Amino acid sequence: MISKRLTATILVSMMASSVFAQLVVDLNTITTAVPFLIINPETRGGGMGDVGVATDPDANSLHWNPAKYAFAEDNSSIGISYTPWLRALVPDISLAYLSFHKRINRMSTVGGALRYFSLGEIQFTDQTGTPTVQFRPNEFTADLAYSRKLSPRFSGGIAVRYIHSNLTGNQTVNNADSRPGRTVAADVSVYYQNDDAVLFDKDVTWAWGVNISNIGGKISYTNTTQRDYLPINLRVGPRITFHLDDYNKLSFAADFNKYMVPSPPVYATNDDGVQIEEDGNLVIASGQDPDRPVASGMFTSFFDAPGDVTRNDDGTYSVAGGSVLTEELKEINWGVGAEYWYADQFAFRTGYFWEHISKGNRKFFTVGAGLRYTVFGLDFSYLIPAYFGRAQIVQNSPLARTLRFTLTFNFAQKAKSSSDTPSE
Repeated sequence: MISKRLTATILVSMMASSVFAQLVVDLNTITTAVPFLIINPETRGGGMGDVGVATDPDANSLHWNPAKYAFAEDNSSIGISYTPWLRALVPDISLAYLSFHKRINRMSTVGGALRYFSLGEIQFTDQTGTPTVQFRPNEFTADLAYSRKLSPRFSGGIAVRYIHSNLTGNQTVNNADSRPGRTVAADVSVYYQNDDAVLFDKDVTWAWGVNISNIGGKISYTNTTQRDYLPINLRVGPRITFHLDDYNKLSFAADFNKYMVPSPPVYATNDDGVQIEEDGNLVIASGQDPDRPVASGMFTSFFDAPGDVTRNDDGTYSVAGGSVLTEELKEINWGVGAEYWYADQFAFRTGYFWEHISKGNRKFFTVGAGLRYTVFGLDFSYLIPAYFGRAQIVQNSPLARTLRFTLTFNFAQKAKSSSDTPSE
C-alpha cells in the first residue's frame, strides 16, 4: 500500500522543477507537509516571477501579504483562479482559489480565501502490489484575514487558516490507521506604501512588505508520534511604480523567500556509508536535530544548516569555514517581475524565479497579461522553465507549460485622496 512518506516524497518531487541525472549535486532540500500552501494560486503574481508581497493590493493579496488589503482602492473585490498543475507529468492535478476582500471603513479591511488542491486519481495497492481501491487525494484551506492602516503609509495584517489534507483516504499505512491531517495556522504581515515620491522627475510609488505565513503546529496523518512541519515561510520584498503619464505606469518588484523550518542535518556514517544509530536515533554529524518545537525551529532556521561536511579518515567530521552561512544563503529563493499598465485597462507582465539547485532547482521565466473593463477583469500567465547551467531552455520540467487563469470583480472603486487614509 502506498505510504504517507511515499506520498509526501511524490509531492515534494512534483514541487521541484527539474533534477538532472547527469549533474552530481549534494542535495539538501527542505521538505515539509502540505507543500501546496506555497504554490502561487493566482495569475498576476504568476506572470511576474511569483512576486507579490509588495505589489498593488487586489483580491488575491491574502496569499502574498494580508496587510496589503488596507490599501486596496476598491471597496470590495472577488478573485476566482484556476491552475492546471504539473500537466507535463499527469493530466488531472489542479489548484483552485477563491478570494475576496471587503473594506469596513477607511482604516480596516477584511478578506478571505478558499484553496482546493486536487492530486488526481491514485490507485492504492497492498504489499504484494495487488490493486485495492482508487482514491483522489485532496487538500484544502479556508482563510480569514484582517488588515488595518496604522498610519497613512503603513499597515499591519493577520490571517488565520484552517488546513485539511487527505492523502490516503483513511487507508491503513504501515499497520497504522491513517487519517486526514488537520491543523490551523496564521500569517503575520506588514506593508508600507508611499504614493508621494518623485524619481527622475516622475511621480513614483514606493512600497515594501513582509509576511511570515503558515505559522502553526505540526501536522500528522496517523495516530503515531510522527508529525511534520508546515511550510512556515518568510517573504520580504520591495516595489517601485513609475507613473509615466496619465495613461501609462510601469512597476518593478522583487520577493525573497526563506523557510523558517529546520534544515536537514548531515548524519554520521560508518566506513561502508551506512548511517550510524545510537539508542534508536541517527547520529548527527553536522547541523541540528530537526525534531524540535515549532518556535525553536523557526528561530534557529537562520543558522542550523549543516554546511559543507567532510568525513575524516578517523571517522570524525569537519565543516568548512563559512559553509554554514553559504548554505543558509542557498536556502533563499527569489523572484523579480515587471508589470506595465495602459489606462488601467491593459496589462503586460514578465518575471523570473530562481532557486538553488541543491534546494529544489526551480528556475523559470514567466509572462502574463491582463484586461480590465468596468468591474470585470481577466488575467492569464504562462511559465517557461529555464536552466542556465547548460544555457538552455528545459522542456522536460514538471512545471513546463503551466497556465494560470484568474477572473476578478472589483466593486465601488474609490478615487485616491488624502481623505482615504487616517491622519498622522
